[in-house]
Amino acid sequence: MSTLLSLLRSDPRAFAALGVAGSAGLLLGALAFQYFGGLAPCPMCIWQRWPHGLAILIGLGAVFLCSGRFGAPLLLLAIATELIGAGIGVFHAGVERGLWEGPSTCTAGGVENVSVDDLMASIMSAPLVRCDEIAWELFGLSMAGWNAVISVGLAGCFAAALIVRRRAAA
Repeated sequence: MSTLLSLLRSDPRAFAALGVAGSAGLLLGALAFQYFGGLAPCPMCIWQRWPHGLAILIGLGAVFLCSGRFGAPLLLLAIATELIGAGIGVFHAGVERGLWEGPSTCTAGGVENVSVDDLMASIMSAPLVRCDEIAWELFGLSMAGWNAVISVGLAGCFAAALIVRRRAAA
């Protein structure tokens, strides 16, 4: 345990890697709920996945380039990405709780050159997933709420990497 703590205090890459692993874990968890748990995502759930994918890519860049001149900008970008993800999670959780309205429409592909029967079959087979209903919750927080909380924590991991990096450079 003391080895891990000393690594975290001295190597900013450890915190950046923790942020990457956390985003990967959240993304994999969302996919597991979808494909193994049978919880189809609403459009806002999909929105919440994008920042984690970006944070993984940016964070990996920060892990490998942490001590170079791109280290600090990548860490700042990873922090911003996680905070954007947290904001989307807060927005979605507010929609679920009825605090404000969510998007009124969803987009779909064009219907040119599609027969009425094919269009009707597609509509009838599509799962109805509403953004304003809580599909799963734990300790009073929905998945969107947990995403927001954990995303703030992951932003903290990238911020800690930035702090450790600055201390090491001083």
